[in-house]
Amino acid sequence: MSHTDAAVHGTVADGFEAVRTRLAEAVEAEPGLSAQLAVRHRGRQVVDLWTGPGMSGDSLLALYSSAKGAAHLVMALLVQDGLVGLDAPVAAYWPEFAAQGKAGISVRDLLSHKAGLIGVDGGFTDEELADDRVLAARLATQRPYWEPGTAYGYHAFVIGALAGEVVRRVTGHSLQETFEQRIRAPYGIDFHLGLPESEEHRYLPVQPLLPHQQESARAGLPAPTSLTGVAFNLNATPPTDLVTFANTRAVRALGPASSGGVGTARGLATMYAAALGQLDGHPPLLKADVLAEFTKPHTSGTDLVTGEHDHFLLGFEAQAVRYPRLGTDAFGHSGAVGAQSFADPRSGIAYSYTRRRFSFGGGGGAPENRELIETVLRSARGGS
Repeated sequence: MSHTDAAVHGTVADGFEAVRTRLAEAVEAEPGLSAQLAVRHRGRQVVDLWTGPGMSGDSLLALYSSAKGAAHLVMALLVQDGLVGLDAPVAAYWPEFAAQGKAGISVRDLLSHKAGLIGVDGGFTDEELADDRVLAARLATQRPYWEPGTAYGYHAFVIGALAGEVVRRVTGHSLQETFEQRIRAPYGIDFHLGLPESEEHRYLPVQPLLPHQQESARAGLPAPTSLTGVAFNLNATPPTDLVTFANTRAVRALGPASSGGVGTARGLATMYAAALGQLDGHPPLLKADVLAEFTKPHTSGTDLVTGEHDHFLLGFEAQAVRYPRLGTDAFGHSGAVGAQSFADPRSGIAYSYTRRRFSFGGGGGAPENRELIETVLRSARGGS
C-alpha cells in the first residue's frame, strides 16, 4: 500500500485493488476530500471504501437527489403490482391535479419530466420544500411552465412529491412509508427517506464549496425566473441554499423524495443491487419486463432546465449519456454534492459514490466519478 493509498480506508475484493488506488488519486487531487465508495458486482460486495476527516463507512451523508432513485423504484413496484398504469392520466389517481390544463398528463409523462411542472410562481419556502404533501398541494393548482408532453426539463425539487402523491392516493401510504416497508427495511438498506432521530448521531453535515469556488459558483447562477431558476427554487425569497437545507433536521426527518435522501454509499449500492438481481436470499425487486420498461430512453433532445442531452430513462437518469462505457440501460441518479449511484445490468455493477463537500463543476456527479467508474468496470472485467 502506498503512502497515498493509506488515506483511503476499507476493503476491496481481489481484482479490485486499482479502485482503491484511483480513489487515493482523487484525494491527492482534492485535499480534504471526504467521500465513500461502495460497489457490488452481481450482488457481491467488492468495494467498500471511505476517506476524509471524520468519515467512516457508516457515516450518513445528505445525498439530495439520490432520493429520486428510491422514489422511482417505488413507482416501478406499483406499476409491477398493477396499481398504477404508466399511460393513465395522473388525474385518474389524483383528481385535483387536472387543474390548469393538466388533465391529459400521463404518469409516463410525469416520470419523464415532461409535465412542465418544475416549480410554482414565487417559489417555495424551505419548509414547503421539506414536506412532499404540501408541495403536491401547491403543484396541483400551478399552471405548467411549458405545454406538457412537448418538451422535458428536470423537475429538480418536485418530481418526488408529484410521484409521491400518486403513491399516496393509490396505496393510502406515503412514498416514504412505502419505501421503508417494501425496500429499505427488507433489504437492510442504509439509505433513508426520513431519517430517524436515533440515527442522527451518524450524520455528517454537508460542507459547502471551498471559498475560492463560491464566487465562481455565484457568478454562474441562472436568472431566478428562468426555467433553471424556477426548477432550483431560485425564484423564492430568499432562494434556497442547498447546504442549509440539507443540514436542517426537519428536512432529514421528513425525507422529501426529490431532495432529502440521507444514507451511505453502501446503502445505495445495496439498493441498486437489489433492483438488479437476487440479493442475500431476496428475489430481485423488479421483474424483467418492468425493469426493461423503466430503463428505456424516454427523453431525446435537450433538457430545458439542465441543458443535458437525452437525460432520462423512465424517471431514472440515463447513466450511459454521462459514462459511455456503461450499458444504455444503466439507471440511477446523481445527488447535488457530486454523488452518483446506479445499476448497470450489462456488467452487473451496482455503484455508489458519495461526498460530504460540494463538488465544483460536477454537472450531475463529481468529475472523479468518470475515472472511478472506468476503473470499477475494468476491474469487473478482470483488468482487461
